[in-house]
Amino acid sequence: MSTDFQQARIALGARLRELRTEAGLTGRQLAANLGWLPSKVSKLENGKQTPSIADLEAWAGGVGNPESAAELKGRLRGFETRYRSWRRQLAGGHRARQEAGIVELSQTRVVRGAEFGVIPGIFQTAEYARAVLNRYVELRGTPRDVEPAVSARMRRQEALYEPGREFHALIWEGALRVLICRPDVLVGQLDRLVGLLGLGTVSLGIIPFEAPMRIAPGDGFWIYDDRLVISETWNAEMWLDDAAEVALFTKIWDTLNESAFYGAQAHRLIGRARAALDLM
Repeated sequence: MSTDFQQARIALGARLRELRTEAGLTGRQLAANLGWLPSKVSKLENGKQTPSIADLEAWAGGVGNPESAAELKGRLRGFETRYRSWRRQLAGGHRARQEAGIVELSQTRVVRGAEFGVIPGIFQTAEYARAVLNRYVELRGTPRDVEPAVSARMRRQEALYEPGREFHALIWEGALRVLICRPDVLVGQLDRLVGLLGLGTVSLGIIPFEAPMRIAPGDGFWIYDDRLVISETWNAEMWLDDAAEVALFTKIWDTLNESAFYGAQAHRLIGRARAALDLM
């Protein structure tokens, strides 16, 4: 199954092919004009290679339509900024990504999110965050800047105590049970969640295993003031600001929220997870 990134690259390739055929050029003729191998033209047109800005400018000139360069570069910027691979994002380590989160959060009043396999970063204890980040450093082979990243993640949590902020979070019960850390660290994390249940800026819903659900749990995502969605997959992080996409994720959040328990019921679900740890 192709990703949205790949589909966008294929669409850009189709537009490149359209411009070439409108100019009455074959792929080999265009390649010769630009001093490229014919295989490069083929790869770009078939969405097998991501063009550079210079490639697009050369293409626009090569087909005798230099004004099309602006359109082509706009298409490229659109899908490159939306889908950010972890390999590229974390090339300099995890701290920079955590600090980017601080900046985004500082511009936001209402945050809604859902996590299904891990406790949300905004609610994590330092010990739990350290365990999670270490696991992903191992998985992705990224620079080991875990301690600065943990410190930045803790700074993000200062927003929880700022008047006027709203954090509406959904957590699937399974995330309360995942032993991505030592059992004693998870116990401390669950105690932290209990403490957040009474915080005025936080609305924390737990979706129990046995709850009827209209849609199944999927990738975690966060909605910022109805203007931006950030969603993570194994290989990339998507930053989506298209109104239709934000509306879709809002509908997904509202649908999941129908299955969530709050207040005393949420407290009991956290207690149930903690009791399971005590039996280990």
